[in-house]
Amino acid sequence: MKKKEQRGLLRISQLGMTVIRLFSPEWSHRIALEGLKVLNSTGIKLVVENQSSKPVEFLGLKFKNRLGLSGGLDKNGDFIEALSSLGFGFIELGTVTPRPQKGNKKPRLFRDSKNLSLLNRMGFNNKGVEYLVSKVKESKTSCQLAISISKNFDTPNSKAIHDYLFCLEKAYPVCNFITINISSPNTKDLRSLQNPKEMADLLYALKEKQLFLSQLYGYKPLLIKISPDEDEQRLVEISKIILSNEIDGLIATNTTINHENLKGKGGMSGKPLFAQSTKVLKLMRKSLGKEFPIIASGGVTDTKTYKEKIAGGANLVQIYTGMIFKGPNLVQDILNLDLDI
Repeated sequence: MKKKEQRGLLRISQLGMTVIRLFSPEWSHRIALEGLKVLNSTGIKLVVENQSSKPVEFLGLKFKNRLGLSGGLDKNGDFIEALSSLGFGFIELGTVTPRPQKGNKKPRLFRDSKNLSLLNRMGFNNKGVEYLVSKVKESKTSCQLAISISKNFDTPNSKAIHDYLFCLEKAYPVCNFITINISSPNTKDLRSLQNPKEMADLLYALKEKQLFLSQLYGYKPLLIKISPDEDEQRLVEISKIILSNEIDGLIATNTTINHENLKGKGGMSGKPLFAQSTKVLKLMRKSLGKEFPIIASGGVTDTKTYKEKIAGGANLVQIYTGMIFKGPNLVQDILNLDLDI
């Protein structure tokens, strides 16, 4: 595709996104994904991959670039090929739970276009881990796939380990790595699993299961996704638990509850999250050491914030809310500069 034609497609897609935003956030996300799926089925690509980009070695895997899509956009694996067509180096699917669940009551997703942010209290609405696994098995994609796992909303924390182990066992054979979500603010008491004792017990059990499964399917890395709202002392404690349990990597960070949004409680993502999530990234890089694998997530809305995540110690970077507002243009801009990092 010629550059002029590709720029035209990007302008059209941006116009389409403006129209789509006339719908409620949850509906507009669905419409956009379905539209992308249709375009992909016809062979139309909105993003031209940087052909001169060098692959990145990370977690024992080869990524075609550093850019990934964060969990939450494709919860059930229904849009794997469509999202892959945008040129991501990796896609995080989920978060998924053992049993299907509807999530929290609607409305539960709110846009703030002025501040490039989203407030969500979705509550892990998904079709269950077995459905997601079936979709991954059907997919044909060149990018690396991660599956984010957690517990059902009605599983008490005292039994949460069983939910995580169930999801790990189901997801492990079909993905490239697993992310452990204990930091979403939208499932009651989930963040309590970041307390030292609960976290240590959970990670120990998951590590044992990982080593067992690796004998059957090969080694698949385990990463843990943490909250941006912990204080420095707790983050240091978390880093020690991660290292002592030989967890393979970190995602810094999830959404924040430290906001005063008029829509009420929930996790804030996008531009307002950037400073805090980057602060946590830098602290965890210092605490975990310069060689420990870290993926940065939180507030990347342009090439400048992408570069700052890399400079702050990230090996790879995820986007989500930035793409909701800026569409494939953001992906294209980042992929065009990837060689310069």
